[in-house]
Amino acid sequence: MSDTTAPESGIEISGTSSHFLEPTQSGDHTQGRLRYVTGGKGAPLVLLHTVRTQAEHFRHLIPLVQDRYTVYALDLPGMGYSEIVPGASYEEPAMRAAVETLLTQVDLRDVTLLGESMGATLALTAAADLPLAPGVGRRIAAVEPKPIMRAVLRGGLGDKTALRDDYLEELLQVGRRPGYPTVARGVYGNLPSLIAARSRYREVIAPVHLVYGQKDWSRPSDRDANRQLLPNAEFTEVPRAGHFIALERPDVPADLLNSVA
Repeated sequence: MSDTTAPESGIEISGTSSHFLEPTQSGDHTQGRLRYVTGGKGAPLVLLHTVRTQAEHFRHLIPLVQDRYTVYALDLPGMGYSEIVPGASYEEPAMRAAVETLLTQVDLRDVTLLGESMGATLALTAAADLPLAPGVGRRIAAVEPKPIMRAVLRGGLGDKTALRDDYLEELLQVGRRPGYPTVARGVYGNLPSLIAARSRYREVIAPVHLVYGQKDWSRPSDRDANRQLLPNAEFTEVPRAGHFIALERPDVPADLLNSVA
């Protein structure tokens, strides 16, 4: 079931509202409550953010697609305003289970999944588990001082002005939540499980479109490996863009999504 009571984010996305999913009785209670942002009309589109970010990572993309999609932007376990549960796992299967909890509790059908970085891996591994139609795929532990956080995020952008001050402040505010440093360490410490999960990409039978920035952090060998694992996937490289396409060039995934809506 969904609860409409959610903590207040400092960033408003027009036409959306925040909700919580309560833990079910099927053993996934260690996830805690999962927060998501939803709005729009049309077929369901699930947005999955990357490490040390949250649903508002897609603040510029959502307005571009909400006339054709009902958007569900999930805060992954312990991140954003999802509940921080002591001792929770942040390995890939646990985070994938959170994605699948959203899909099943909200009863989403004929879903498109769009993830950035870590979120792209979860989109693909969830698609290997469920009969989905994944969409566009792409790819920090303590409370980070503002200059460090800014430098890390700007390092993933071709256009440094794409990092807005209010989004940086939002991430820093969330990072001050009690227990958040443990979540961050848990996610970073379990990144190898996300890398290992790429072995499941061959199981994906739904259409896939990979989007990379020309200046992305990923190595050419990593991109080639993913293309070999997903030989039928379409591929787009965005000139002069960096790692965080949703922040820097939200028009690119929006155009791809709207073209198939």
